[in-house]
Formats: sequence, structure tokens, C-alpha cells
Amino acid sequence: MNEILTDPLINKLITSLANSEINIITGLIWLIVATIVSMAGGAIGGILIAGKDLGYELSAILGGFFGPAGVIPSILLGLVILSVILH
Repeated sequence: MNEILTDPLINKLITSLANSEINIITGLIWLIVATIVSMAGGAIGGILIAGKDLGYELSAILGGFFGPAGVIPSILLGLVILSVILH
């Protein structure tokens, strides 16, 4: 674990994430994090909305698929706007 944290590339990545720098790598990391969170939120929303009608498992799967449909374009647009504003 010590080798990973002292690696110059990982150290630079952690520093750029902490300093709110937006580049290709940090943008991809934030996109992946947002996709995972939106999948979890979509699954929870699917269970709450259609759990009794479709079954909890199917509604969670469908919610997990359709949750990121609106989030991914919004995150990409937000990252582009932030990048333009910061530079």
C-alpha cells in the first residue's frame, strides 16, 4: 500500500483531485463516480416506485440501467462548463 501512495503518478492524481483541477483523468474519475452513484440511486428509486408491481429485483435492475441515462450527459456538460470557467 505504501508503494501505491508514494508512486509519483498516484500522488499527482490525488493532488489534482484535492485541488479541484479538471483534466482528462480527473474528469473520467468523476464521471465513473457519478455513474456508480446514479446507478445506486436509480436502483433505489426503481424499488420504491415499482417494487410491488414488477418485483423488487427487476425494478432495481431497470432503475440501475435507466438511472445514469440523465446523469451522464449532465455530468459531462457540468465538467465542460467548470473547465471553461476555471481556465
